Amino acid sequence: MNTEDKNPAELIEQVLAGNRRALARAITLIESTRPDHRVTAEALLHDILPMRKPALRLGISGSPGVGKSTFIEAFGLHLIDAGEKVAVLAVDPSSKRTGGSILGDKTRMELLSKQADAYIRPTPSGGSLGGVARRTREAMHLVEAAGYSVVIVETVGVGQSETTVAEMVDMFILLLSPGGGDELQGIKRGIMELADLVVVNKADGEFVKAARHAASDYRSALHLVRPRVAEWAPEVQVVSALENRGMDDVWHAAKRYQATLQETGTFDARRARQATRWMWAEVEENLLTALKNDPEAGALAVKLEQDVADGAQSPAIAAKQILARFLKIS
Repeated sequence: MNTEDKNPAELIEQVLAGNRRALARAITLIESTRPDHRVTAEALLHDILPMRKPALRLGISGSPGVGKSTFIEAFGLHLIDAGEKVAVLAVDPSSKRTGGSILGDKTRMELLSKQADAYIRPTPSGGSLGGVARRTREAMHLVEAAGYSVVIVETVGVGQSETTVAEMVDMFILLLSPGGGDELQGIKRGIMELADLVVVNKADGEFVKAARHAASDYRSALHLVRPRVAEWAPEVQVVSALENRGMDDVWHAAKRYQATLQETGTFDARRARQATRWMWAEVEENLLTALKNDPEAGALAVKLEQDVADGAQSPAIAAKQILARFLKIS
């Protein structure tokens, strides 16, 4: 951490000017768990919030092997050609044992990472629920302040709860393979209910016909699912990221979605609800951190953990005892 980052005024000025190194430093600052860094990060976010111009926020999820990075690179390059500035916040899986992360998205999106109007930030998930790093929301505000007009959040992938990312973006895009019926059986209803747009990738070579059949299956399946937004019926698009086909269809669908929600006022109302959910998520995180750092509650928790593990105590009763000690309730 640079010494000048302790005073956020200069860092804010550089971020607003589009300085990529300053943006990287600012995101590193907000990701830090050091108490002094958190104080500076909060001051930075407070001051920069009214200066940003909100971007269109897109969440993209899909099973490993579906081609998320290839699709995001092709889509990002298309957006840049259309005059947009694109930021990709790619959340990498963190090791459960070491907390380490591969952080390989810049190498998987080599062409996009070289574009002046693109910014890729790989971030370890840290085991966060929903496959999204805890500070992803704050990083979105920073890249918006730096002038990026489209923010793409790439999640860890289907298999974890994707509710978190769906609640922090404007549009949730589910990327699927041309597996058709068999794959459709394996997709949980919950993830389909989150999707505002389904994109069938890998519609190239011998898989073109299969991709079209899969798209038809997914359209039928979506008729059985209640849409997230009353004003929008989720669409299905067929693309080939490898051959750079269908990117314009995806972008037009995203713009139609945005325009539809803006006409009814739903777009801004959802943004407002997301902000309040963010506040309560921070309350929960900070309360849990404070509880774990409380000496008395911590000492009791160590004892009760063993009692629960031995079957000598109910987890529910043990939790109440820990909270009572933390809250100083007799």
